[in-house]
Amino acid sequence: MAIIVKYVVEHNGEEKLVTTDKKAADQYDKMLDVADNLGTYIEAKGVKLSSELTEELTIMLSKNKDVIAKLLKGSDAETLLEQEKADVVEMEKHKA
Repeated sequence: MAIIVKYVVEHNGEEKLVTTDKKAADQYDKMLDVADNLGTYIEAKGVKLSSELTEELTIMLSKNKDVIAKLLKGSDAETLLEQEKADVVEMEKHKA
């Protein structure tokens, strides 16, 4: 019999991630915290979005925080998107 340690990330009473990788669980939990903070900020600024759209938007922004930071510093969106595509292709090559 094997003992397996599982990490469960719960958010607003809902299981969002189950993994055996503590680092991945911590990163996902932090991403959700950042998304919550972004949602609070957006609402405080008076932007009216549905809760579903707010959640989708803030999670996308949080998952892509490094790219968003580059955009806020003036980087070109098209260049960053092309780099992301190239990175995905490169990762796929290493999987094969």
